[in-house]
Amino acid sequence: MEQQQKQIQIELSPEQSDGQYANGVGINLTPSEFILDFVRFLPGAQKAKVFARIIMTPQNASLLLSALQENIKKYEDRFGEIKIFGKEHKEIGFK
Repeated sequence: MEQQQKQIQIELSPEQSDGQYANGVGINLTPSEFILDFVRFLPGAQKAKVFARIIMTPQNASLLLSALQENIKKYEDRFGEIKIFGKEHKEIGFK
């Protein structure tokens, strides 16, 4: 029996279509949730503002990880290896 994939249409409001830039993420865990706070660090600032908080199940977080790994591979196949410069940048932004 063949399964037909359903096409899901994603609706994007005009405000959302511009997107938000984030150069960091804080990740907190509970037994049933992953909480991702996307932030923007500005040079010399003492605080980072949260622009989006995404809460997902551990299962969906694992699926997100797989999707990111797959898409990073596609990106690197097309544009070359993504280079991470220096340890200090890793500690400031995404971990």
